[in-house]
Amino acid sequence: MAGHTQNEITIAAPVDLVWDMTNDVANWPRLFSEYATAEILSREGDRVTFRLTMHPDENGKVWSWVSEREADRETLSVEARRVETGPFAYMNILWEYEKVPTGTRMTWTQDFAMKPDAPVDDDWMTDNINRNSKVQMALIRDRIEKAAAEQGAAPGLTD
Repeated sequence: MAGHTQNEITIAAPVDLVWDMTNDVANWPRLFSEYATAEILSREGDRVTFRLTMHPDENGKVWSWVSEREADRETLSVEARRVETGPFAYMNILWEYEKVPTGTRMTWTQDFAMKPDAPVDDDWMTDNINRNSKVQMALIRDRIEKAAAEQGAAPGLTD
């Protein structure tokens, strides 16, 4: 069995601003609430390899892993995968952006499987990712909309 999630949110901001802010991996600790650090390990063209470190969990454990993302500005999509998979057998992520009349729709699709010896199963992780994605997406929406307002960038003006 494998896990699959798909979550989306509409951000009242131009696609260029949403793209730039959400693909600035080095600044993810200021965009997401769950990441303590984001360290860029390498860049090759549109591909970035980086280490994410989370804030300690309720048991004081700090989770960290290496991922790779390849952005395609022309198709408004980003493909990512965990290089250091940790408890996952694999984790593949697709971010898609779409201009809509009210701003930008951002969709995250995650396909994964947990290792047999992982502390949780695919169903538990699916529920966890769905719950957390909604929280993070709302936070990201609010932060980007605030930046758009500060810049006077209404949806559609800079697209």
